[in-house]
Amino acid sequence: MTCLHRYWFKEWAKYFAMIQVMILIVFVFIDYLSRVNNFLSADVSLLRGLWYVVLKLPFMFVQLTPASLLLAVIVAFGVMNRNGELTALKSSGISVYFLVKPALVAGGILSLVIFFMGETLIPVSMAKANHIRYHEMVSSPGLSQGQSDIWIKSGRQLVHINFFDPVNKKVAGLTATTMGKGFKVQERIDARQGRYDGEKWIFTGVIQQTYHAGNDDYLVQSLEVKTMALDLKPEDLGKMTVKTNEMSYGDLRRYVAKVTAEGYDATTYRVDMVGKLAFPFICVIMALTGAATGMRSFVKTNLPAAIGLGVVICFFYWFVFGFCVSLGYAKVLPALVAPWVANLIFLCLGTIYLINTE
Repeated sequence: MTCLHRYWFKEWAKYFAMIQVMILIVFVFIDYLSRVNNFLSADVSLLRGLWYVVLKLPFMFVQLTPASLLLAVIVAFGVMNRNGELTALKSSGISVYFLVKPALVAGGILSLVIFFMGETLIPVSMAKANHIRYHEMVSSPGLSQGQSDIWIKSGRQLVHINFFDPVNKKVAGLTATTMGKGFKVQERIDARQGRYDGEKWIFTGVIQQTYHAGNDDYLVQSLEVKTMALDLKPEDLGKMTVKTNEMSYGDLRRYVAKVTAEGYDATTYRVDMVGKLAFPFICVIMALTGAATGMRSFVKTNLPAAIGLGVVICFFYWFVFGFCVSLGYAKVLPALVAPWVANLIFLCLGTIYLINTE
């Protein structure tokens, strides 16, 4: 690394630390104060509530790092631009491609940091945070979760669900058992799939077994469709299902393989699995885009406008990334491709932007 690169990297690191710390502090205050009523109504102490917000900090650090990186790169190059340093360097024959190297190195380092945190710290901290949110702050009587399935007890009915898709709000592998007198099974319903229409559950591929006391035997029926009024909603199941932010890439890969082997549709989890690889790469793209923005001529007289443009770029990326992931969930785009589409779009735009700057 040349002396010039070390100088830029030192300035960038200073701005990045300031922006990231400021944003995280604002997040803690806003998130904590907005949930105080929830803490009090759920009889959760304010100190416990603060611990819940702190547990989410590693996750928020990862989510906010691309934006902080972009803004820090814009400010670092913007200050050099405003002070005439870029003009002096260009007049000496140094190209923008040479100047952008330390920004790309910074983006690559942060990409590795984000991926490492997603594999180690974040699954642990988010598992603890989600336990506080879904179990301590919200009471869900009658619901319990196994390693990969859900049990619901409502009165004399016991429901077991093998798999729940939180995005499409569908269940698969349902068994509902109704107990009669003397703990004798009064009715058992097995369904291949089910969906919630807003008021009731509609199941398909149903086998219903009903006990008849007269002949002391069970009547077995095969039904294409059956409607059931279960005392639960998809939101209730969502509290119990496996959260992708509680799993590393390796955990998600094993879970997808297990769910697929059992014959269930794991598209939602497969998209999130690929997203864990695609998202960190955006740091490199943001560094490229930030460098191109900070070197623009208008930044000499209007650095705040460049910062505002950076914020717009961040929001636009989040919109495109979320939209592409949604297309992956809906199977419009292949699961292995959907999370990478936004990166490809912004990589092309950032490269063109940098070329125009040169």
